[in-house]
Amino acid sequence: MAHELGAIKEAVIKGKHGEIEQLVKALIENKVDLQEIINEGMIAAMDEVGRMFSEGEVFVPEMLVSSFTMKKGLDLIKPLIKDEEAESRGTVVMCTVKGDIHDIGKNLVCMMLEGAGFQVIDLGVDTTVEQLMAKVEETRPHMLGLSALLTTTMLEMKTVIDTLESRGLRDRVKVMIGGAPVDAAFAKEIKADGYGKDAVEAVRLARGFTPEKG
Repeated sequence: MAHELGAIKEAVIKGKHGEIEQLVKALIENKVDLQEIINEGMIAAMDEVGRMFSEGEVFVPEMLVSSFTMKKGLDLIKPLIKDEEAESRGTVVMCTVKGDIHDIGKNLVCMMLEGAGFQVIDLGVDTTVEQLMAKVEETRPHMLGLSALLTTTMLEMKTVIDTLESRGLRDRVKVMIGGAPVDAAFAKEIKADGYGKDAVEAVRLARGFTPEKG
């Protein structure tokens, strides 16, 4: 079985999106534990991709292909796992803030977080404060991820955090921000809980905000 799980891990790392579904289906048919497929195959693979990215062995295009491959495999498993059986590391609401329609970076972060075992709720782009507040109150996520690529929209992140505070929701959720115009100093200035310069750093932050399982 280790060989089959290793094949899934290799497929994700190398971005073999044409093979991943067949590999995952074979393990499902053989009644392999679904969490084992996720943990030993998917998460282990994305951890390795993250390491390779950090060390300059792969770049964003390769990460996107690996993340896409992982998601194809994960999509086969998700419907088979009952909510109470899922070992989510936490729930993250992600969005690009109001006025900004860039989503490539956010999408990569979403896929990397899913690959790391988090439940991700992606609200898409141009997300209003009211939409965010409604989703935070509805789902009570552990984290909120805000993305912006324009200097004209980065201040919307502060509006989100100020609104969380005014509505008594701030203590319930960790807020992490990312995007080209923002940095750690800006995160501190607007009282965000963290800044991720890339998808790997975002996953590291999210893991730091929730206790590891396993």
